[in-house]
Amino acid sequence: MSGGSYYVPESSKWPALGSLAVGIMMAGLGTLLVYGRGALVMTLGMVAVLSVMFLWFRDVVRESRQGLYDDQMDRSFRWGMGWFIFSEVMFFAAFFGALFYVRTFAVPWLDGEGAKGVAALLWPDFTASWPLMNPPDAGISGPRESVSPWQLPLANTLFLVSSSITLTIAHEALKEGYRRTARNWLIGTLVLGISFLVVQGFEYYEAYAHLGLTLEAGIYGSTFFLLTGFHGLHVTIGAITLAVMLGRIIKGHFTRDDHFAFEAASWYWHFVDVVWIGLFLFVYVF
Repeated sequence: MSGGSYYVPESSKWPALGSLAVGIMMAGLGTLLVYGRGALVMTLGMVAVLSVMFLWFRDVVRESRQGLYDDQMDRSFRWGMGWFIFSEVMFFAAFFGALFYVRTFAVPWLDGEGAKGVAALLWPDFTASWPLMNPPDAGISGPRESVSPWQLPLANTLFLVSSSITLTIAHEALKEGYRRTARNWLIGTLVLGISFLVVQGFEYYEAYAHLGLTLEAGIYGSTFFLLTGFHGLHVTIGAITLAVMLGRIIKGHFTRDDHFAFEAASWYWHFVDVVWIGLFLFVYVF
């Protein structure tokens, strides 16, 4: 690159392979949820997704280290990351929208409320409540109990809020050139993120083993695991990305003024944290 020319990356196979890997993973997950089989396909898809992530990261890092990127390329990366996070906002907006629709409209209609209260004729003995512990259809068993927000979910909230603080400190340290400080605070962020996933695993076990809260436990169980499960997946992806950033810091890849990869990973992590605040409030508390 010379004379301010714009670097155009060579054709990449990773977007197509990444889409294929995600498709395989989701097909396996869907088959597992609906038919009780498909774990192998889902696992292969997950391995493929992680492999594509690793190889794609590798190529971008190599191009960056070779000095191929200019200011225009940097702006392209920023716009790309911005639009990606916007797409994630819409992703979770759809899930939250489903939750609010069920709670505000569908369940009350079945109890005779609102303009479509005639739906109450389907199950005249149904009484609306949320969390929906007693689904109107007697063929569906609701959960015995809901998850208390003031135990494991509160601990996870503290973990993620703290992780945003430690990540911000790491970012500020990197901007000041304190590489060792940035490394240590980033390690702390990863420990908090992994702690979140471990606690969520315990919560899922408790829900299935003792509370009767499963994917089959009516609309409450479905929305609960849909929202918290996909958020947990995003935390996992964010932790993998931050682990890559940690490796790059240890190798000395970033400078005070040139560390957008770290900044982009920080944007993603903070977004995931904000989504969790919404989950904690509207899935667990209210």
